[in-house]
Amino acid sequence: MCSYNQVNGKPTCADPDLLKGTIRGQWHLNGYIVSDCDSVGVMYDTQHFTVTPEESAAATIKAGLDLDCGPFLAIYTDLAIRRGLLTVTDVDMALANTVTVQMRLGMFDGEPSAQPYGHLGPRHVCTPDHKQLALEAARQGIVLLKNSGSLPLSTSRHRTVAVIGPNSDVTETMIGNYAGVACDYTSPLKGISRYVRTVHQAGCSNVACKANNLFGFAEVAARHADATVLIMGLDQSIEAEFKDRAGLLLPGYQQELVTRVAQASKGPTILVLMSGGPIDVSFAKYDRRVSAILWAGYPGQAGGTAIADVLFGTTNPGGKLPMTWYPQSYVAKVPMTNMGMRPSRGYPGRTYRFYKGPVVFPFGHGLSYTNFKQSLALAPTDLSVLINTNLFATKNYSTLSSKAIRVKHTNCDSLSLPLHIDVENIGNMDGTHTLLLFSEPPAAVKWSPNKQLISFHRVHVIAGSKQRVKINVHACKHLSVVDEFGIRRIPM
Repeated sequence: MCSYNQVNGKPTCADPDLLKGTIRGQWHLNGYIVSDCDSVGVMYDTQHFTVTPEESAAATIKAGLDLDCGPFLAIYTDLAIRRGLLTVTDVDMALANTVTVQMRLGMFDGEPSAQPYGHLGPRHVCTPDHKQLALEAARQGIVLLKNSGSLPLSTSRHRTVAVIGPNSDVTETMIGNYAGVACDYTSPLKGISRYVRTVHQAGCSNVACKANNLFGFAEVAARHADATVLIMGLDQSIEAEFKDRAGLLLPGYQQELVTRVAQASKGPTILVLMSGGPIDVSFAKYDRRVSAILWAGYPGQAGGTAIADVLFGTTNPGGKLPMTWYPQSYVAKVPMTNMGMRPSRGYPGRTYRFYKGPVVFPFGHGLSYTNFKQSLALAPTDLSVLINTNLFATKNYSTLSSKAIRVKHTNCDSLSLPLHIDVENIGNMDGTHTLLLFSEPPAAVKWSPNKQLISFHRVHVIAGSKQRVKINVHACKHLSVVDEFGIRRIPM
């Protein structure tokens, strides 16, 4: 799929080097290329890439686009042919690429219901196995950001729990956008209620939280409960397609609600966040009265059950953050129009690979109810890189320039580093640990990222036991860097 973006000033849906050269030529795609919905129209209407709409239609099909998600090509392709901008052969090629996939799928083999998967219908979606999969995915995705010892909660000590916040009893919020129809929902309130008695106060009418007139009821609930769970965050009214956030703080009066409830709470206060992106919750991170913080993302139809299972220790959290959580101050330094990754003067860069400034929580952060110890058990001490000897005959000295070897000038298939890593559970609870393996280039390499995630492995370890994980590191793929001239090299 080609999207709305441009690469080096050219829309991706009209870039033959990308669609024909890279995707079909280098990656050997044996299928069809489709546009992101209305991206061809955006290319003409918004980006003004061509003077006329038929020129945009011709540019995309000739570049290698086969199928348009939207009406643009259906309206303007015929005119492009009549104007001589496009040939019938060009259209036939796009049609052949699309129909070939349909034929492989059996769409031309007769009555659909008679085909191997033709009997499948809605009743096959909401099966017990599929519901369990939704629950397990939600459990594995929850990230424990902070825990001062209050989690997991105890059903004997915390018999009454105040459940507070605009996302405390939501359902559809949990599935985010671009999701199918859920089989059923378990809200956080419903999930927690399966463990203990609950007292519920929303505090805010929605995530915008534009008023604080309901905060008093929430404070009373927290004051009389054995523990308080605040379920805050965002939803699709705040972040979605065509909806960019201008800041990273909790919306409206949400922060005030968290602080006031934490001050009033008789027992531990746990903050649970729903969002698709990072939130600056530094205030809660450093507030001793907020004893734990969980990030649930948008956990799906079984999200409420998964959140409750983590809160009460039925599930030991093992999720890791898939992005850096930046402080609010970061927003002022990165214009929305600058998607550059590398830092420059007055610009801090983006992502853990380049950004070195302060963070709320780093990429890959995630705690557990147990403790893990990881150690390198076996690893090669060096790696021999063979260079194509014919290069010396041609005096191609650039192969070894800057103490680095061009990837294409060596045999990459033989350059593999087997690493054996021991993961030991030194705590009292079984748990799952995600091993993250990063590479850092030599200090002399200036153009490369600060570090790069090159592999990860999720392993379940019983309390008091050890598991050995083997990870193969391929030097050309994982240890190479691209220099300022676009040449991929292996640093020495």
